[in-house]
Amino acid sequence: MARIRDRSSGPSGRRFTGRRRDSRREPGQSHHGSRVPSAGRLRSMVRSRSVAGQMFLLQLLIVLLLVVAAVVTLVLQARSDRFQAARDRSLAAAQAFAHAPGLVETLRGPDPSKVLQPLTEAARKEAGVDFIVVTDREGVRYTHPRPELIGKRFIGTIAPSQAGHVTVESVNGPLGEEVQAVVPVEDDHGNVVGLVSSGLKVSSVSSAVDRQLPLVLAAGGAALALATGGAALVSRRLRRQTHGLGPSEMTRMYEHHDAVLHAVREGVVIVGGDGRVLLANDEARRLLDLPQDVEGRPVTGLGLDPRMAELLASRRVANDEVLPVGDRLIAVNNRPTDRRGGPPGSVATLRDSTELRALAGKAEAARERLKLLYDASVAIGTTLDVQRTAEELTQVASPRFTDYATVDLAEPVLRGDEPRMVGVGGEAPELRRVALSGARDDHPLYRAGEVHRFAAPTPQATGFVSGKAILVPDLSASAGWRTQDVERTQEILDYGFHSLITVPLKARGVLMGIANFWRTEGNDTFEEDDLSLAEELAARAAVCIDNARRFTREHAMAVTLQHSLLPRGLPEQNALDIAYRYLPAQAGVGGDWFDVIPLPGARVAMVVGDVVGHGLHAAATMGRLRTAVQNFSALDLPPDELLGHLDELVGRIDQESAGPDEEAAIAGATCLYAIYDPATGVCAMARAGHPLPALVHPDGSVEFPELPAGPPLGLGGLPFEAGELELAEGSSLVLYTDGLVEDRKRDIDAGLAILRDTLAHPGRTPEEACDAVISALLPARQRDDIALLVARTRRLAADRSAEWELPSDPAVVSRARADVTQQLSDWGMDEAAFTTELILSELITNAIRHASGPVRVRLLRDRALICEVADGSSTSPHLRYAAAEDEGGRGLFLVAQLAERWGTRYTPEGKVIWAEQPLP
Repeated sequence: MARIRDRSSGPSGRRFTGRRRDSRREPGQSHHGSRVPSAGRLRSMVRSRSVAGQMFLLQLLIVLLLVVAAVVTLVLQARSDRFQAARDRSLAAAQAFAHAPGLVETLRGPDPSKVLQPLTEAARKEAGVDFIVVTDREGVRYTHPRPELIGKRFIGTIAPSQAGHVTVESVNGPLGEEVQAVVPVEDDHGNVVGLVSSGLKVSSVSSAVDRQLPLVLAAGGAALALATGGAALVSRRLRRQTHGLGPSEMTRMYEHHDAVLHAVREGVVIVGGDGRVLLANDEARRLLDLPQDVEGRPVTGLGLDPRMAELLASRRVANDEVLPVGDRLIAVNNRPTDRRGGPPGSVATLRDSTELRALAGKAEAARERLKLLYDASVAIGTTLDVQRTAEELTQVASPRFTDYATVDLAEPVLRGDEPRMVGVGGEAPELRRVALSGARDDHPLYRAGEVHRFAAPTPQATGFVSGKAILVPDLSASAGWRTQDVERTQEILDYGFHSLITVPLKARGVLMGIANFWRTEGNDTFEEDDLSLAEELAARAAVCIDNARRFTREHAMAVTLQHSLLPRGLPEQNALDIAYRYLPAQAGVGGDWFDVIPLPGARVAMVVGDVVGHGLHAAATMGRLRTAVQNFSALDLPPDELLGHLDELVGRIDQESAGPDEEAAIAGATCLYAIYDPATGVCAMARAGHPLPALVHPDGSVEFPELPAGPPLGLGGLPFEAGELELAEGSSLVLYTDGLVEDRKRDIDAGLAILRDTLAHPGRTPEEACDAVISALLPARQRDDIALLVARTRRLAADRSAEWELPSDPAVVSRARADVTQQLSDWGMDEAAFTTELILSELITNAIRHASGPVRVRLLRDRALICEVADGSSTSPHLRYAAAEDEGGRGLFLVAQLAERWGTRYTPEGKVIWAEQPLP
């Protein structure tokens, strides 16, 4: 009958999965509670680096594994015996009860449980099993050690038994690990009428292992102790021999030693105490020309130079002893090996000093080239001057790289323009030699400043047209080079020139000129390495020359714009003797400006200003401000009001320059505006952040009059105030910008002190004063524009003006005409009397009719005849054209027709209407 292992249940009816679980077992503990080394401990033990330690651990591990294997074998054997015994007893009890006489009739009886329950319990106790259960064919229990489970279905595998087979299976029940058997009960016809199940705990079966295990453990412990002692002794001796190194370390050490020995650029020869070669690396074989089988042969039999063989075999100490070996000079260092208890013999190291000297020479040349390139990067391009940059290239190259160096540039480059490099028939365009540097001045090369054109076959033209550097190692063998000028080229050869490198100067796609490097007798010819160095020098210089060219162009444009916006000359006027100086900055134009503007009434306005910054933007802003000042001056505004309008204009300029999403930047400007009246000697001034003017009195004393300080233009929000000074005739008013008195090496206070001392000389004309001030204050490196204006005052003579005050009565008009006619007669200007009478009659009549208070009339004879009528009204008259039937409206039209100019200016008391006529 087949035995089928399947799932079943214990006597309690609990279902089991067939897996053994023991949650109380600790890590590293066997089934029987013995401790074994964990994996982590074993790994840490195996990681021992020395060979001795690994050998010790290996022996210890072998003994430990043998002991563990013996214990595990006993445990497995005992477990197998217990399972087999429990199976046999359970199966025997179940089969015996299943084949008991009368069991079939009892199962078919009216109450099987009543008959079978006491019988099964008696049989269970007699058989020594844990339970005997009888069920019907469907698995409903008739008996059970626990009576409350009678009548319930047997939980387990009964299908095979229903088919007439015996089922044996192992389960974990509530009492422990158990083995149960299920046997079918058959009638005489072989039909299954019921089932009998019997089970027994495995732990209930005793084994001989329990008695043998202590003996096995004791024997294993003794063997482990003996093995540990023996391994320790072996490991100690092995550790002394291997110096504590591991096998991989020892392998790597020998591999590294062998690789280093044969890879170093020094020869190594080890000679034994008997004078035979023990080892020679590859470099030693090469230097001494040793055979491949040199090991084991005596040194004296290798065919070496006697001195070399003697040194290698002598074992004496040698330090860098140089010995000849063929065409080489070998530096030898020799040391004996037995000075510290080592084996007898010597070790020699060999170096080829011939190659070392060549390498040292190459390294020195490379270092010199790198230093030359570094010096070139520092020395070339220190200024933004084209010619100076070219001179810096020649000065760096000669004499460190070449004997003579020249730079030839196209004429447009010197002006800042981009050259049109178009040659004729392969010839280079016309070039000017701008720089030349060499040891002597009696050379036959083109001189600096000469203009020349290189012919098509010459290296210069070839390199220039192709845009590539050309190397001519031997000038005498170059036929094309001599076609330039046969006589001059022969002189060059006779002078000693023998080698040439020509490199085009090209940067950012612009071909500007060519650089030539020459060597004379006594120096090596140029080589390919020299060509790359020349190209590097020329490339760096070309970028600097192009930068200087672009700056020259931009600077010229800005200076042209600036000069076009400044006054071309001074206007004619009689109030002031004026001299000026304007010096643009060397680094870039700025926004300094000045102007002299004649005003009505023989007055003159002077203005000096400074826009913050440099360049085209500053120059353009300066032009806009100067134009605005001229326009505002035409309105005859007082200084403070004019500065207020300028402040608004600068604010609008800032808003225009800002983008839609950007905050407006303040351009900023300073300004000083002054109006001098020669009739009264009064000068009204206002300033917006500008330095104070200097006032030179006729006696030579100098002061800086305190004027109300206003903010720079463009800030907005703050008013400007004007101040008035009464100037004696012959006084000088000096207006200037901060570039005159302020410098990086000198603060403004020191500059003002120098200015004061320079001006303190009476009797100087304005021109002399300007020359003295510029000579004393002009800095060596001018970084800002300088504007200087010196104005010496004049007074209008008393006999050149006449003034009357008239009451507001129309009857006084005739009397005024008579007085004016008489004054003109006294001046000898009778022919102007009629026109003047008409003009004054109209102006006085309008003042009496439309104004209140007295009317003042003034007649001035200056460069023109000026008629002024002042009243207390601030209403300005307007010119209009009267119709044919209008009774009025023709007065001002008549004045405009008779006078050369006319207009209105406002005063604190009212207004003044004026008209000018040319002198007869």
